[in-house]
Amino acid sequence: MNQTTRPLLAFYRDQGPDDRGRTLRAIVAQDDRWLEATHDYIQWLFPLAERSGANPGAPVLDPATISAFLAETGLRANLQASLQRMLRFYGLQLEAGRPGDSITLAPGPNWAARRSNWFDRDTHNSLRLTRMIRSLAALGLADEARALQQGLLRLCDAEPGCGIGERTRGYWRRALHDVAAHRA
Repeated sequence: MNQTTRPLLAFYRDQGPDDRGRTLRAIVAQDDRWLEATHDYIQWLFPLAERSGANPGAPVLDPATISAFLAETGLRANLQASLQRMLRFYGLQLEAGRPGDSITLAPGPNWAARRSNWFDRDTHNSLRLTRMIRSLAALGLADEARALQQGLLRLCDAEPGCGIGERTRGYWRRALHDVAAHRA
């Protein structure tokens, strides 16, 4: 395990802060205004195997860190909490059908209030969502990653006023493939 991922595991185990001194619980408890205005936390909530250009001090996934997430239910539970918070930020929610059914992404109770922040036009939030899909898939939440990816694409096709461009939709379509290719 490399030195840059140890802080990530401590962060996700609620045993250490990010590079700005914030804990996972503190970030997840922030309001929507803070989540929109602050740009250096998403790389901690949803880390990738590539260094971030926006936050070069953020952790980078390595095989040992990925293995830790796959092995520890507590790490995945905290990742799930990060996902749930960000979905509320976007006005979205995951829904489960009958046992054995796949989960799906749907507009949440605050969809009407939140959609104009990101859905009506391409913003930095489009890149955040791509990061989320890729990170979830890499860290053991593949079903959630697939539900997010497919749900976003479905919303763009079904909801009037979607301003997400084809370039971003292409990133979303390729996000799961990119994770699989990186593992190979």
